[in-house]
Amino acid sequence: MKIGITCYPTYGGSGVVATELGKALAAKGHQIHFISYALPHRLTNFVENIYFHEVEMSNYPLFEFQLYSLALTSKIVEVVRYEKLDLLHVHYAIPHAVSGYLAKQILRKGNSDLKVVTTLHGTDITLVGLEPSFLPLVKFSIEESCGVTAVSRFLKEKTLTNYHIEKDISVIYNFIDTNFFKRVESENLRRHIAPNGEKVLVHTSNFRPVKRVQDTIRIFEKVHKEVPSKLILVGDGPDRYECERLTRDLGLQNDTYFLGKQDGLVEILSASDLFLLPSQSESFGLSALEAMACGLPVVSTSVGGIPELVTHNETGYIAEIGDIDRMSKYAIDLFTNDRKYEEFSQNSRRRAVNDFEKSKIVPEYEKYYMDILNH
Repeated sequence: MKIGITCYPTYGGSGVVATELGKALAAKGHQIHFISYALPHRLTNFVENIYFHEVEMSNYPLFEFQLYSLALTSKIVEVVRYEKLDLLHVHYAIPHAVSGYLAKQILRKGNSDLKVVTTLHGTDITLVGLEPSFLPLVKFSIEESCGVTAVSRFLKEKTLTNYHIEKDISVIYNFIDTNFFKRVESENLRRHIAPNGEKVLVHTSNFRPVKRVQDTIRIFEKVHKEVPSKLILVGDGPDRYECERLTRDLGLQNDTYFLGKQDGLVEILSASDLFLLPSQSESFGLSALEAMACGLPVVSTSVGGIPELVTHNETGYIAEIGDIDRMSKYAIDLFTNDRKYEEFSQNSRRRAVNDFEKSKIVPEYEKYYMDILNH
């Protein structure tokens, strides 16, 4: 198949999943055409069967704001016409699903029936898409897509409820390459972070309010009082300054490492013992899955799609939003019970391999594509 993929090229989960899906499909012989305003950050090396088409923006003085949605539509039309794409897969509803719909209408004039599949990832449905200025567009673009998938049962139900639609939505979970995400040798990093054998907690996110990174620090404060420990924070975003200030206020600045955005995530996870995810909302929790694949138990909130990923009292623990006391007690329990920790660690890795390995999930997308093309 010749498949077009439109996504955000940044560090966010939707862009990561879209890029990894394209790479996996290309490895199976499909021709993949990425269409975006920049090269996806996980597409740094040449990959056979993958092509990139940059959406160029005009800087005409009349336009106070850049017209990305329209420029994307034009680029989609161009790529479909000249590359003879069989299907367009858009990730994140805004604005990609809308641009996909517009491209489909333009191409229909030339007797081309473009099939558009939309994958919903989370905040496009639960946050941004619910704004009054966007809600009608999101609802319309979902209803007009040839096929719609969601990354969790939670997100599917949320979409059907929030937008009052009767569209058939298929749940296809996020996935990872467990041959890449696995525990590796990380003694040098471990010695640098925890030179005296301290336990290492880790959190990765975009440091936005919904991630509640300050809760991570407060959980660590309680754990730190009971168990010699360190905290690694990976990522960057609007809440980072406040988080740095909080660590200083709590006297934790010498035991907390702000690493910023990192590509070498596997080594960092391998040097850690426990993953914290106290989010206010998570449609799936891809960062937690990456940690689980590296053998880390997860302590998280019981929101969104997380309970579909983290099995309570088996691969980790889940608690209510803001329940810092309970989450810290869970972490201390694991750190003070070696046998339980080892069992949870093995369970985490096993669940990632058995249920979310790319070799199991990618064929679900292939089958879904064929169903749409043959419909």
